[in-house]
Amino acid sequence: MELELEEGDRVWVREKGQLHPCTVSCCYDDNSVVFTSEYGQVITMNGADISRLNVMMMDVSSMNGVEDMSTLSELHEESILHNLYTRYCSNLIYTNIGSILAAVNPYKQISGLYDSAAVELYSKHQLGELPPHIFALANECYRCLWKRQDSQCVLISGESGAGKTESTKLLLKFLSVMSQSSTGAALSEKTTRVEQAIVQSSPIMEAFGNAKTVYNNNSSRFGKFIQLHFSQSGNIQGGCIIDYLLEKVCLPFIMAFSCVSKCRLQ
Repeated sequence: MELELEEGDRVWVREKGQLHPCTVSCCYDDNSVVFTSEYGQVITMNGADISRLNVMMMDVSSMNGVEDMSTLSELHEESILHNLYTRYCSNLIYTNIGSILAAVNPYKQISGLYDSAAVELYSKHQLGELPPHIFALANECYRCLWKRQDSQCVLISGESGAGKTESTKLLLKFLSVMSQSSTGAALSEKTTRVEQAIVQSSPIMEAFGNAKTVYNNNSSRFGKFIQLHFSQSGNIQGGCIIDYLLEKVCLPFIMAFSCVSKCRLQ
């Protein structure tokens, strides 16, 4: 056996071509070792099978998890998934990959994650100064409107049930708060109505395109392009919501319906 393993060591174990994050559970006199995967799987290897090709010591960054996966010393598919899983178990559902934000749907409410205190906190810090959060991304987008004097775009992508629609709502919530605070209390009644209409429009749009799928009971079946217009003072003046790319592949059955394809808010 090329590796000297002890009980409690954290390692990567290759089985059937796939790496598993494991802990050494037991070492026997015949050099066989029992590994317990962090996902509950038990793997036993004899001395002849244990080599640096099949068993590799785990780096500290993979053990503890990192906020930005571009800093992982072991950069492969299994280490990325393990890092997301480790953070998810601690209710840390957001992780950076450089300038990209990865979000894992917790399917539950996490206390304090999106309250007004979180909005205020992330609005006062630049990207990277605080733990990964969708508010940090929204704040960077809003600030870049003025730093670069150019339009900004946020692309939200993921499989069905990943939480794309909820992420969109959170972005709109943050931008609405920033818009209202940009001019203090001197907001016109028209501006306030526009912001409220944009934030509250999502449930109306979903009512025309949601369906029960194999993933969840209330899944949006079409993509949405949402455009917001900001004034020079930083408040929202209008917007446009366009639906597109109706997806049918996940539907148990298809019902005919029609809806307005474009909704303008001015």
